[in-house]
Amino acid sequence: MKQFVVKHVRASAALMVVATVLVSSLIASPVSAQGSECWTSEPDMSRGYPQWSEAPQQVIDPSKTYTATIVTTAGNMVFELDAKAAPTTVNSFVCLATADYYDFTLFHRIIVNFMIQGGDPTGTGTGGPGYQFNDELPEGASPYTRGTLAMANSGANTNGSQFFIVHADQSDQFPSNYTIYGHLTEGEEVLDALANTPVGPSARGEMSAPQRTTGVLDITIQVDGEPYQP
Repeated sequence: MKQFVVKHVRASAALMVVATVLVSSLIASPVSAQGSECWTSEPDMSRGYPQWSEAPQQVIDPSKTYTATIVTTAGNMVFELDAKAAPTTVNSFVCLATADYYDFTLFHRIIVNFMIQGGDPTGTGTGGPGYQFNDELPEGASPYTRGTLAMANSGANTNGSQFFIVHADQSDQFPSNYTIYGHLTEGEEVLDALANTPVGPSARGEMSAPQRTTGVLDITIQVDGEPYQP
């Protein structure tokens, strides 16, 4: 199934057709057993994608160094995760990634010189994992620099699975309302390629809807330089 979807992603230029294939592949695939350490119960699949009733148990060790390799349709990006500053956020991200939650999901919102946003299994900007958790907000002026990995939200303490990657440094006026949990260490050219994806109007009229397929194929986690083994 994965080989078919990857081939389809590379070959197609029609966003909606490939989005359907991507979401269908997620629906057809069971949640990875690797995420079983994080939750004590199986997710609800009635919506066609995993939903948990509560945030995962804390399984990471903030004293260790966690990195994430995000494999995208434009190449690989590597992020160092900030488990000390945002332990709850990093824990949720690690648990979702090891449960294969992000596999074959779309970057549904792209604004050049601002950010690219993904992490929603529906590809619409309305989906999430079924739980929410509190903010772990940054301090200091203008923390949203190029390559920052941060949580998207719909208000205070509404973090779920959606995240964004900052394409260009944001001004001091940009509100520090979004939890920062990582920074790009490799793959700036991939970030540029994704951010320069042609876009059209979204459902709410914002010029941010990708006109060709951009998405996440896989996310792998490393801890202290070794593959993460939950």
